[in-house]
Amino acid sequence: MERFDNNLTNVFNFRIKAWSSIRFYKEVVLPKLLEEKVIKISPFANRLSFDAPPAVQRLRCLANYEALRFSSRILNLGETLVLRMKECSANSGGKYLSVHLRFEEDMVAFSCCVFDGGELEKEDMIRARERGWKGKFTKPGRVIRPGAIRINGKCPLTPLEIYNSEKTMAPLLEMFPNLQTKEMLASEEELAPYKRFSSRMAAIDYTVCLHSEVFVTTQGGNFPHFLMGHRRYLYGGHSKTIRPDKRWLALLFDNPNIGWRAFKRQMLNMRSHSNTKGVELKRPNDSIYTFPCPDCMCRINRTVKARSSSAA
Repeated sequence: MERFDNNLTNVFNFRIKAWSSIRFYKEVVLPKLLEEKVIKISPFANRLSFDAPPAVQRLRCLANYEALRFSSRILNLGETLVLRMKECSANSGGKYLSVHLRFEEDMVAFSCCVFDGGELEKEDMIRARERGWKGKFTKPGRVIRPGAIRINGKCPLTPLEIYNSEKTMAPLLEMFPNLQTKEMLASEEELAPYKRFSSRMAAIDYTVCLHSEVFVTTQGGNFPHFLMGHRRYLYGGHSKTIRPDKRWLALLFDNPNIGWRAFKRQMLNMRSHSNTKGVELKRPNDSIYTFPCPDCMCRINRTVKARSSSAA
């Protein structure tokens, strides 16, 4: 890095098309890497095709689940909150359920859904969309239909904690008195270095969710997909995930005539279909980051068995 004055911004940035083939990396990226010695790839997510040989797939898993680490400060705080969650869950043997609501302003804005924040919400979301994705949502001919988005199950369940949070969160806290958020578990001083950085706050969430007994995800995106795969890899498939059917939920929530007993029956039925636990083999078009078996986990199992045999 000396030739770049130890400054990453001076390093050549290789913009690579999403889902590029291994051949492209060998013929185009590798020569540039050999020439420059150091390159950076930005954006970084989904730059390599999933159509790769087993050795490359295993390398991906090693990089994702073994080599990559959060910074020590973020990891230490995350692990501290895990311990505090277990202390709060002493009556259940330290087991807790984590729910990732995905209520960040950028996600709510990107969803183009409409909630009950009134004109303040509408104005905030327009500004957030323009700030984050300049011109993307205001192109001529683009029509945004929040109602259709909701019916299709693409809306967050409810991000009302952004607006008048004490009032809108009160019923949830009354129903679940043991509910904890990172703001409840950590002091203002502990969270202060991270509050202005959504990715750092998400890293803390990730750590707490990773070690939960059950993980409930309410929105798509890289966070839950990586987390489900990481939990499968870490616990050998013995990690429980609940993925509510938001299209089904939207129909239930919009039905003014449904009674509590019918609603409860529908929810129990939905839960039986959305619970996932076990290895779940990856299908041809699935992401290896969500379904690490068999590409990653079977090799680990063979290694463990070999070690056990040699030890015996």
